[in-house]
Amino acid sequence: MKTVFTGGIVVSSYGCRRLDVLVEDEKIAALGNDLDATAARIVDAAGCYLLPGFIDAHTHLELNNGRTDTADNFTTGSIAAVCKGTTTVIDMATPERGHTLKECLAKWNRMAEGKSSCDYNYHMSLIEFNEAVAKEIPEMVAAGVTSFKMYMAYDNLRTTDAELYEAMKAIQKVGGMLGVHCENGDLVNALQAQFLREGKTAPKYHPLSRPNALEAEAVNRYLMIANEAGLAVNIVHLSTREALEVVLRARKNGQKVFVETCPQYLLLDDHLYDSPDFEGAKYVCAPPLRSIQDQQALWQGVIHGAIDTISTDHCDFNFASQKTLGKNDFTQIPGGLPGVETRAELLYTAGVATGKISIEQFVALLSENIARQFHLYPQKGVLAVGSDADIVLWDPNANGVITAQTQLQHVDYSAYEGFQTVGAAKAVYLRGQAISENGRLLKGQQGKFVFRKIPEGK
Repeated sequence: MKTVFTGGIVVSSYGCRRLDVLVEDEKIAALGNDLDATAARIVDAAGCYLLPGFIDAHTHLELNNGRTDTADNFTTGSIAAVCKGTTTVIDMATPERGHTLKECLAKWNRMAEGKSSCDYNYHMSLIEFNEAVAKEIPEMVAAGVTSFKMYMAYDNLRTTDAELYEAMKAIQKVGGMLGVHCENGDLVNALQAQFLREGKTAPKYHPLSRPNALEAEAVNRYLMIANEAGLAVNIVHLSTREALEVVLRARKNGQKVFVETCPQYLLLDDHLYDSPDFEGAKYVCAPPLRSIQDQQALWQGVIHGAIDTISTDHCDFNFASQKTLGKNDFTQIPGGLPGVETRAELLYTAGVATGKISIEQFVALLSENIARQFHLYPQKGVLAVGSDADIVLWDPNANGVITAQTQLQHVDYSAYEGFQTVGAAKAVYLRGQAISENGRLLKGQQGKFVFRKIPEGK
């Protein structure tokens, strides 16, 4: 069936135009004025922006951290995503040591297939690297997974610098993308042990055990290794002024570096770790929330284009039953925040509605830049002829309040409780099918694996 969206303003990273949009067979068939609407369903988009479906390139929708499982899974997490405009997620697939990447891919497909309400793909984590894993890199790319994830912190996940270098060379050969969690894991471990020996066990010691310098040092080391390997790389969840300065220096020297940050580093700050009654545990994530000064530096990076993308690092654990596992030891608090549901409303409110960024930048940061970076463009990330009809009717005048009582994320708190929002997804379409309306799911479990392909010559 044909659908024509009329009266809306189509937005891309390059500009806005009042255009009608014709959708047929899950794709955008035409854009223009006075399109032939014969036998078509008409969607009145007057007063709304027509935005490409948002992409969240950093989620942990279904994760076991070795002790407990995230509150969300692909079913609940994808509903929270798509009802607020995120039509595609790239989740972090993490293998078990000694097991193959192929086994991990099969496991993640079992978790998502027939359960996800948004489209999906994965970053394949490399928690060890050897000849067997190296041989699987091209196999993952052939299977449609073109990006990888590595860690410089967490003893159960991190690799050595030498392994990082060898992995980079293998990824470079196939034209893939590598993202890395940048913190100096050895020094994090040392500081944590020091605080515990001194009886400092409260959540407020979490950020003190992961100071700014440990991120900046790791980013610098990562970029030096990447430069030797000749690989353009991604920095996930960058959180500090010092780390951003490292990136800017590297770019000035000609290095290609992509940078992601997250809403929590733009809107929340480290005073929250001093909250009474163990409430500070709600905000334990890594990297931790930073200072107001870091927040301001990151906003400048967003405004001036130094930061390429904004995703969430959605990784939620219930406060009452899971975060309290670290009641007497802050290192045992499950790390991560809920965010896949609130990203768009938060960034529109704090960014577009305040005049910090334009609606075009908003689209670039939450959709188009992500699609371009991770081999999804132009299937995703843009409203253009031939693209998937992932369309968000965005009402710029909608008002709301974020609260745990009404959220769709399957977790018992919100990191943004009481935050008043401006702008919201009035309706969301996934490949031309109406999926949600006014934050309410209409038809779930319609998501599918999106095959990514590296363009020839890349």
